[in-house]
Amino acid sequence: MTLGLSANHFALFGFPVEFTVAQDQLVQRYRELQQTVHPDRFASASDQERRLAMQRATQINEGYQTLKDPLARARYLLELSGVRWDDEQETMADPAFLMEQMERRETLAEAREQSDPLATVGGLLDELGADVRAMTGELAESFAAAEMDRAKTVVRRLQFLYKLRSEAEGLEADLEDEL
Repeated sequence: MTLGLSANHFALFGFPVEFTVAQDQLVQRYRELQQTVHPDRFASASDQERRLAMQRATQINEGYQTLKDPLARARYLLELSGVRWDDEQETMADPAFLMEQMERRETLAEAREQSDPLATVGGLLDELGADVRAMTGELAESFAAAEMDRAKTVVRRLQFLYKLRSEAEGLEADLEDEL
């Protein structure tokens, strides 16, 4: 049984290096790959073979986590294309987008004061979900057209949305716990 490590996550899963990944095929392939490195298969193997199986399992898990999430997959594709950036140093140069995000943050900050805070947060989550889906589509178009600068801009926007969505989901969970 060969346990060689793959050069990239796409090769590991047998997918072409492109943004669009069929989630059902990804899950199926993940399960198949995990079976090949299951500890039961290496119970009587040498220490080196067990270590290699563990490394391979780690790579499979990391690849799966990267490929299943559109933002992580997009960042990974940009890295494979040689596009790099420093999250701490780069800024967003879209004032309209930034203003919209500030307004959304205010809505989230004031949600507890609303007559129906759960509905307020739920509405915000619906908006964010729609925007994430639209930007995911824009990423697919950008990568298909090899427009890496455009893809990088969309990734920056998605990062804002993911962070806000995470905060909104946290508030929603807190509000539900208070019921």
